[in-house]
Amino acid sequence: MSEDTPDTAPDTASLSGADIPPDHLAIDPASEHFDEAVLKRGVGIRFKGAVRTNIEEYSISEGWVRVQAGKSLDRRGRPLTIKLSGPVEAWFEDLGEGAPVAKAN
Repeated sequence: MSEDTPDTAPDTASLSGADIPPDHLAIDPASEHFDEAVLKRGVGIRFKGAVRTNIEEYSISEGWVRVQAGKSLDRRGRPLTIKLSGPVEAWFEDLGEGAPVAKAN
């Protein structure tokens, strides 16, 4: 585990929905999973045990993230992304060091 977040995260089942990020979130405003209010709070992502800052979209329950594939663009001028599979954990950065972590069971 990373030293950025504690090893003893509270169980997400006992937390209110406002304390943990959504199961699926995207930073693209055209996506149905885009939520500006959630993104403004700041969402930290740990993928395969490493804290990542380049995530375009994630799904905790399905166990995947999308990251930009270099500097390549699609025909509409949007960055090309690739889907990587593995364990995903998310937390709100505005809650500080002991923030509850959402992860698949």
